[in-house]
Amino acid sequence: MKVSIIGGGGRVGSDAAYALQFGGVVREMALVDMNGDMAAGEALDLRHGASLTCNQTFTSSDDYGIVDGSDCVVITAGLRRRPDETRLELVNRNVSLFKGILEHLKGVKLNDGATIVVVSNPVDILTHLAAQADIVPQSQVLGLGTVLDTCRFRSLLADHFKLNATDVKALILGEHGDSMVPILSSATLGGVPLSSIPNYEAEIQEVFEFTRKSGAEVIRLKGGAGRAVGVSIKEVVESISLNTEKVLPVSSWQKGTLGISDISLSLPTKVGRKGVVQVIEPVVNDMEREGLHKSAKSLKDVLAQIS
Repeated sequence: MKVSIIGGGGRVGSDAAYALQFGGVVREMALVDMNGDMAAGEALDLRHGASLTCNQTFTSSDDYGIVDGSDCVVITAGLRRRPDETRLELVNRNVSLFKGILEHLKGVKLNDGATIVVVSNPVDILTHLAAQADIVPQSQVLGLGTVLDTCRFRSLLADHFKLNATDVKALILGEHGDSMVPILSSATLGGVPLSSIPNYEAEIQEVFEFTRKSGAEVIRLKGGAGRAVGVSIKEVVESISLNTEKVLPVSSWQKGTLGISDISLSLPTKVGRKGVVQVIEPVVNDMEREGLHKSAKSLKDVLAQIS
């Protein structure tokens, strides 16, 4: 499988490539970046480690020609979010850049069944624009969505309850941003329902609030997120590559699940070789359902301003 990473010379793109190198299920990676030297340096650095990881090839360019023949295109290029800026405030600064990327992709030859994975923020809005662009069928366009938020939330819950992070099962759905919704009613800690803990909602509200602010905090502390994003991208790309149909909270064009339509946001989704296999309707309580509808409305309001 060939994966092309648009923005592969940047922090997120290079961390995604590094994670995919250790995953070992991608045969070829092409790094595309406006800064050709940076992309070339990242590709060379990855190539140096190939003898200790797996048999992979790495190419790089500032030209989209190397994207030809890709099975998956991961778009990470974008302007960095400021510490005090919401993801939705990135819209006006990032949409024109993103549309330029889509125009370039219209000129390349992707393999049949190729998928597009959008990582750039605001990811839900940009995922919807990519699905509207008719480069590949709508079902073959995914956004990283709340995979990263869910990853963060589970890890922070594990810290709070002093558990292994892999033993925590909890979802964040909706927008990858301010209106994200924690699904607490079905969360479990080592198989024990979170709802069985007295006053659990009040106890973990602080954990959720820190989760929601975690991206900005990482930016404040080190200038930008990368490691957990890269691992999250790897999770999605490997599900595509191996056709595992793993259920992940990716963003995709919604068509009626939970009564939500005509906007892209995150719901539990089987992810396979051609992208969205099935959106699974989660069991949610009334408050969570209301939150998801508010999240959808918030994103539609933003989309209406830029369409």
